[in-house]
Amino acid sequence: MATRSQLAKQIKDSAQLSGTFTLRSGATSDTYFDKYLFESDPVLLKQIAEQMADLLPPETEVLAGLEMGGIPVVSVLSQVTGLPAAFIRKEAKTYGTCKYAEGIDLAGRKVVLIEDVVSSGGAILDALTKLRSSDIEPVCAVCVIDRQTGGAEALQNENLELRSVLTMQDITGVA
Repeated sequence: MATRSQLAKQIKDSAQLSGTFTLRSGATSDTYFDKYLFESDPVLLKQIAEQMADLLPPETEVLAGLEMGGIPVVSVLSQVTGLPAAFIRKEAKTYGTCKYAEGIDLAGRKVVLIEDVVSSGGAILDALTKLRSSDIEPVCAVCVIDRQTGGAEALQNENLELRSVLTMQDITGVA
């Protein structure tokens, strides 16, 4: 398994872009992580999932990936851990089952939310609102990269801990 610093370097080399980028939160940044570049690399994605597995609370029963970037991560993490996966949509389907959560039923289970990159925490907060309206209280959220731009604090304000494989500082600090 890759060390944390080796993983940070691999993600930096494969997915860190420089320029001017607007983030989901609306903030602009001169650094962007194109998550699809690390999520589409099967070797790198498996290394990420292996490191992420160590961050899961022992009581975890279901991994719930957020659309869209959390879906490849949760799929591989499910394979690595043997835990079932669910997929949280940004919006409920308007046809068929009309669900916002696909896959294994989350009711009464200890659920961990899985995300790729967290900036403001907005996507996780949106999912948290949906889950809580269904009486589902996630144990915590785990992400690949915490940009360290207020997401962890926003989630903490909602009593949800954010755990990250890497932080922005971890990645930008490697040579």
